[in-house]
Amino acid sequence: MSQPDIPEILEKAVFAERLSVHDGLQLLESHQLAALGRGADDVTRRFHPENYRTYNIDRNINYSNICTAGCKFCAFYRPPHSPEGYLLGLDEILAKVQETIDLGGDQILLQGGLHPTLALEWYEDLLRSIKSHFPQVNIHGFSSPEIYHFAKKAKLSLRDVLARLQEAGLGSLPGGGAEILVDRVRRQITRGKVLTDDWLDVHRQWHGLGGRSTATMMFGHLESLADRIEHFDRVRSLQDETGGFTAFIGWTFQPNHTAMADRPKATCVDYLRTLAVARLFLDNIPNIQASWVTQGLKIGQLALCFGANDMGSLMIEENVVAQTGTTHHVTLDQIRDAISELGFIPRQRNVLYQLIDTEDEFHPLNSGSSNNGLPDRRVLS
Repeated sequence: MSQPDIPEILEKAVFAERLSVHDGLQLLESHQLAALGRGADDVTRRFHPENYRTYNIDRNINYSNICTAGCKFCAFYRPPHSPEGYLLGLDEILAKVQETIDLGGDQILLQGGLHPTLALEWYEDLLRSIKSHFPQVNIHGFSSPEIYHFAKKAKLSLRDVLARLQEAGLGSLPGGGAEILVDRVRRQITRGKVLTDDWLDVHRQWHGLGGRSTATMMFGHLESLADRIEHFDRVRSLQDETGGFTAFIGWTFQPNHTAMADRPKATCVDYLRTLAVARLFLDNIPNIQASWVTQGLKIGQLALCFGANDMGSLMIEENVVAQTGTTHHVTLDQIRDAISELGFIPRQRNVLYQLIDTEDEFHPLNSGSSNNGLPDRRVLS
């Protein structure tokens, strides 16, 4: 397929015709960045004709950095018995949750490594303690590799482990640990960690229990463009099956201080292109998040013109990406201003993308008429 066919592929996506894997690969190989952004923005406006864009306020609490997996892309983990390993105590975790609430947050992201000695009961007790002190807080907790590790260690099924965690207070499942959902790539960048089918099955079982989760992708390391599309296709297929993903979040690999530090860092152009294709290809996932954490505020803002409808979290605390030396910090006012500068009303939402603020000026957008029923584009002046 030649480059002149790109407009035809974009037209298919804009008018809700499902793209093939071949279509997706052609888009990722395209250098027509502006066209990809415009097409992705059209799709976003079909999903979200409202006059607002969203953000949330949460905190990443990494309860431990001790991990038996040893991922080449991770600067955060420490092997068992490392003098730099840690395990947070309950009082410290509860203090972090309290601070999150005091700053207007309604959720914590709870993740750690594959700890070699903690039993499933430790995690259940932690969840119950958090919920007993803060029943209003959603615990967005434990990546697929962690859940799979819990199940192996406890000699229980994934479903049994997830049901027990859910009963103890787990509210939703993050998409962490996906990296690239292609086993050839996974085997090159990690060891002792869940492979593709099992990553997907953790989410399948969670969705079967009525739970909701997010899907993620970390790209820009050893994978090919075809691998990225295969990743999208696996996520889209599971969403067809379960409908349990609320959002997709993609970010670029940060190489500094990792075992792959010699890899070149992905560009913002590569990030925006891949984000746009995610929006065009993932036709059954309603929300796409920007990644200001890896890209900085300005590219995070531009992502709202390339398929994202959500700026992600204020992220009161972030430890994993920070260990690579990538430390973008933003204030709540900066996130809100970035949304407002594009002509949208900034609205705070929860994990289910339900609005939880009390914005008096919120009014539904009159979705009007030009551009084949899509709302008029706002342009940054």
